[in-house]
Amino acid sequence: MKKIALYRPRFQRLKIISIALLIALQIPGFELIAHASAQSNQNNKTVQIRKRAGSQNTRSVGLKDSATSKSNSLSPSLIDDSSTQNFAGDAADNLDYRVTRGCLRRSLNDDNLPASIGIEDRAFSEFFRNQTRSFFDHMRGNCVPYAVALGKRNRFESLSVMNGPVQDNKTEVWTFTPSAVGGFLIQQDYLKDESKRFVEIQIPLRNVLYDPNKVSDKLPVELVWDLNALIKQIYPETSNALENTDSVVRLIIDFGDRERWAQIWAAEIINPANGEVYASAYWLDRGDIPGGFFTASGEPLEHSFWTNPLSYRRISRGVGMVPAGRRKSAKPTAANTKAAVAAAANSEPKPGSSKQRYRPHMGIDYAAPIGTPVFSVATGKVIQLGFSGAFGNLIILEHPGSYRTYYAHLSSFNPELELGNEVRRGFEIGTVGITGRSTGPHLHFELRKDGVYVDPYSAKTQLNLWLMRDIDSGQLTREILLLGSVLKN
Repeated sequence: MKKIALYRPRFQRLKIISIALLIALQIPGFELIAHASAQSNQNNKTVQIRKRAGSQNTRSVGLKDSATSKSNSLSPSLIDDSSTQNFAGDAADNLDYRVTRGCLRRSLNDDNLPASIGIEDRAFSEFFRNQTRSFFDHMRGNCVPYAVALGKRNRFESLSVMNGPVQDNKTEVWTFTPSAVGGFLIQQDYLKDESKRFVEIQIPLRNVLYDPNKVSDKLPVELVWDLNALIKQIYPETSNALENTDSVVRLIIDFGDRERWAQIWAAEIINPANGEVYASAYWLDRGDIPGGFFTASGEPLEHSFWTNPLSYRRISRGVGMVPAGRRKSAKPTAANTKAAVAAAANSEPKPGSSKQRYRPHMGIDYAAPIGTPVFSVATGKVIQLGFSGAFGNLIILEHPGSYRTYYAHLSSFNPELELGNEVRRGFEIGTVGITGRSTGPHLHFELRKDGVYVDPYSAKTQLNLWLMRDIDSGQLTREILLLGSVLKN
């Protein structure tokens, strides 16, 4: 059975330059973020289910027509001064990972940019100076837009720079990252104006928080699920009155097509009057494991997505030992030892009485009424669909990176599902039930890695799904620079 691969961004050209290897590679390049007419989406609906290879009937499921969505230009000029935005972590500054974005005023010594923005790495500064001569030859404007990530002890993680505060067919974005084998890597992205993939949408924050019907008029239904979960996580608790202001949620959307999923690539809660960004998040597309959302400071947001398959009333049972069947005790006999007889006399057992047994419960039980919708927590492939003993009606989804999620005791399956389908995160796969070994209506949910159960609520659980990896840093700074809102004076 041929697997239909998930969409991966196309890059026109990628040059990898390493001091140790000095190897030049080419891969497809990041396309220009350009304004796109939402009318182009009118006859191009995104599917949430992909059929098995060979299926001739791929249908769109749960999609709102995007023709009403408004698109705005993503190519305004950046500011022409050295103002910066510091995206440190929420709690007393995240000293292990921090991101700064700005537009550094040009000077006669542009190649000293790393030191000017706080990168204390002489080897990298020399590398940057030697490799960027042609980059600065193509500069336009009087400032250099940049986004830089620094780690613990000011360790250099990644740097993205753009050849001027304008995005058009002459725009270049260079991203620098440390190489795992020594030296540094450069990724050169050449933007193209003909790209129609990305659309900017602004939605009043109060609508996102309290009026999903107004949101669904602009977004495919699966993105409404994503947006709702995302905004709940990044909404600043210290500013709980923002919904009563003119604050908006600014989104960068790829509405997708039959070959790739619709996706939110960036989300910001901003004040449109002065451009102040209260909170933001970016999608990182990772080939070896499922992609995920991260804040501009690199804080992971995926844990909540992977542990919320439904709107539940409470967690009725977690991981641990639970009562099983009862085992009958043997009748007293003359063969009993004196100690056993004494213990039996103290507890006054009765012939034929039973003894409580326990069994391990591996999974999370979410109590909810029968018929409550259950959603896929991540994009994956259906590898189990049907009745399975104690699990009752069971769906198993397989995800990249050897992860699987289990959804048990369902009362019904989505009739669109078949074995081998690929389903998008946020798709309704079934409804809560009481099938199999179940004493009340609930969803039994499991997350497994390489076939071994993982407790997603354990403080010791550190999955690569939920972490900012070294190889992800360059993508984050590049997207902050390209997709983030324009800096204001």
